[in-house]
Amino acid sequence: MTIRFHALPTEDVRRLQAGEPDANGQIPERQISEGGGNPCRHCLQFIPEGEEMLVLAYRPFPDRQPYAEVGPIFLCATPCSRHAETQELPQMVRDKEHIIIRGYTSDNRIKYGTGQVIETRDIPAVAETIFSDQAIAYIHLRSSVNNCFQARIERD
Repeated sequence: MTIRFHALPTEDVRRLQAGEPDANGQIPERQISEGGGNPCRHCLQFIPEGEEMLVLAYRPFPDRQPYAEVGPIFLCATPCSRHAETQELPQMVRDKEHIIIRGYTSDNRIKYGTGQVIETRDIPAVAETIFSDQAIAYIHLRSSVNNCFQARIERD
């Protein structure tokens, strides 16, 4: 099985970069990046130290519902290129020791039993195991420290 890592959709990011409200109805905050702790969810790279970034609430689900978590993310303040949908772990994910991985069904509900904190190097193997359940439509990667959305995984 082949898996691919997906960044946030460019059309969503461009609206936020243009100052449209976030998932909480607030204008994204503008801050200065501290470097390695500020990963952009669009280019999936760390925003360089000293560069302007956006801090905002994001809901990586199409509709509001009980499982549609909203949480803080960072984005480059200026337009960046979307990370290619590849099988390679994005650098911003690779640099973490642990990560939360969680499977979701096609109705965007958590599939119980799929959520776990794993070593980052194990993401491909664990994702394949989760995807062996045909009820799983996609997987989220989240910060093991703050539970912030990192990226989405889909099967090819």
